[in-house]
Amino acid sequence: MNMNRRDFVRRTSLLTASGFFFSKYAGACDQKFVVADTVFGKVRGIESRGGIKIFKGIHYGASTAGANRFMPPVDPESWTGVRDALEYGHRAPQSAPPKNDHGTTGTITTTPPKTPYPSIFTALEVPGNKFTGEDEDCLVLNIWTPGLSDSRKRPVMFWLHGGGFSSGAGSNTGWDGTNLCLRGDVVVITINHRLNVMGFANFSAFSPDFASSGDNGMLDIVHALKWVRKNISNFGGDPNCVMIFGQSGGGQKCESLLSMPLAKGLFHRAVIESGISIKTIDKELATKNAEALLDKLSISKENVHDIQKVPLEDIMAAYFAIGRDLGKIEPHNPGFIPSVDGHILPQHPFYPAASTVSPDVPVIIGCTRTEWTGLTTDVSLWHLDEAGLQAEVKKSIGDPSEKIIELYRKINPEATPSELYFLIQSDYTYCVPTIKIAERRAALNRGPVYAYYFAWESPVQDGLLKTPHNMEWPFAFDNTELCAKITGGGPRPLALADKVSDAWIAFARTGDPNTKKLPHWPKFNAKDRPTMVINDESKVINDPLKEQRTAMYGLLKYGD
Repeated sequence: MNMNRRDFVRRTSLLTASGFFFSKYAGACDQKFVVADTVFGKVRGIESRGGIKIFKGIHYGASTAGANRFMPPVDPESWTGVRDALEYGHRAPQSAPPKNDHGTTGTITTTPPKTPYPSIFTALEVPGNKFTGEDEDCLVLNIWTPGLSDSRKRPVMFWLHGGGFSSGAGSNTGWDGTNLCLRGDVVVITINHRLNVMGFANFSAFSPDFASSGDNGMLDIVHALKWVRKNISNFGGDPNCVMIFGQSGGGQKCESLLSMPLAKGLFHRAVIESGISIKTIDKELATKNAEALLDKLSISKENVHDIQKVPLEDIMAAYFAIGRDLGKIEPHNPGFIPSVDGHILPQHPFYPAASTVSPDVPVIIGCTRTEWTGLTTDVSLWHLDEAGLQAEVKKSIGDPSEKIIELYRKINPEATPSELYFLIQSDYTYCVPTIKIAERRAALNRGPVYAYYFAWESPVQDGLLKTPHNMEWPFAFDNTELCAKITGGGPRPLALADKVSDAWIAFARTGDPNTKKLPHWPKFNAKDRPTMVINDESKVINDPLKEQRTAMYGLLKYGD
C-alpha cells in the first residue's frame, strides 16, 4: 500500500537512525588541530583536506532535558579551557524505543531497512557514516571553513536537514561542506534541533509556561542563527551574509523562517529545495494533538508540567503509538509540526498569501521532476497496468483522475502507466505547489524569486528512480562522488554539480544565482513564470508545466 507523506517522513528517520553519519576525526591522528573562540569558550577542531577547518558538535544551546523540556532554547553555559569539537553531537530524539506498554514495536533501529528494489534508502546511503545516538542535549552545530578570524568575511551557507519536522540530523556525510568551502570560499554550517513532539507539541492552551512549545523546534533554529550572528566572524564568516537552505523538511523550515518575526534579519537569502509548506497547522489542531499525547501518558491538562518529569522513552513511545491515530482527530492531520500562534508564527507561510515578515530576502525555490519516486517504498508502483494507474491516481485526486491521466498521456505519449503515475503524483504533491509558492512570493514585489525544475535523471538502479526527492542536494553540495549511490558518480554528475553548486554559492554571496556556467537565470514572475530546467544541458523555459499547472490549480485548495 502506498504510504502517505507523514508516514514517509517518519520512515526517513531510518536513514539517519541507521548510522548514516560521518566522523572526519576517525583516523585523524596525523591531522592538525585548530582552535577558535566563541562567546561561550574556545573550541578545538581539525584542519582537513585543502586546509578546511572542521568543527563538529558545537553547542549553540543548553540541553533541552528536565526543566528546559518544552521550553524555548537557552544559551549553553560558558566553559574554561578548550572544548573538543571533533565529533558530531547527538541528534534529536526521534526513534521508537523497544516494545513497551504503549504498544510501540521499536521499528526504528540502527539497522538500515531491507527494502525491495528500487530503493531510495539504498540510493541515499553514503560511505563512512557513523551513528551518534539520540539525546535531549541535541542543540549542536557543525562548521566547515577555509579560515579563522582572518580579514576575509565569507558568505555563510546554513543548511537545514530534511526528514519533515519529525526526523533527521545535520550529520549526514552527504552534507559535508568541504567541497563547497574549497570551491567558493564560503563557510558551511549544519545543525540539529528539536523535532516531532519534543519540538512541536503545543501545550500553550494548558499553561502559559508552555507558550512557545508548539514552535520550539523552529525557535531552536532561530537560536542557532543568533549564535551565528555572534560567533561566525571568529570562523571567517560574515554575519551579514547568511543564506539558509534546505531540502524537503529543510525547505519547509526555510519557509517557516521567512514567516517568523524573531528570525527577521538573521539571514539574507533562502533556498527552498523540494519543500512545501503553504500551510502548517492552526493552534486548535495542534492543541488536540498535544492533548492526545497527554492522554496517552495519563497526564491531565491541569498537570501538564508533569510531562517534564516523564522519562524520554515514555514520551517517544506515546508519540509513536498515537501517530497512527492522529488522522482520526482530523482528516489529513500532519501531526506535530509548527503551528500558527499569532506571535512566533503569525500566519501560515504562504496562505492565503505569502508572509510579509521578510519580504526583501531573495529566494530560490524548486522541485524535482519525479519527486514521488523518492517518497515511496511501494515497489508495485513501478509495475502498474492501466487499471492500477487509474486506481492509484483516483486515490490521490478523486473523480477528476481520468481527465488528469488523459492530459498527462497527451503530454507524455511514450510514458508507461507507472511513469505517468509518478509524474502526476509528483506534480500534485510538489511541483505545482512549488509554482504557487513562487507566485505568492513574487507577488510581494520585493526580493527576487528564482525558480528551478530539476530534471536530471539518475542512472542508478536501472534508472528507475529517475529524478527522485533528494536529487538536488548532492549537486548543490558538489558531493556527487560521495553520493554516488544516487548520482551514479563519474564525470556526468560532476559536470552538472560544477554548475549547480556555483549557482548556489553565487546566490549565497550576492542574492543572484547567475554565473557564466548556466544560461541567464531571470527572476520569476507570474506572467511568464521563467524557470531554470536543470539537466545536463540546462535551459530556461517559461512555465514548463503550464498545462499540468492549469489543470491542478483547480484541484488544489490555495485560498485564492
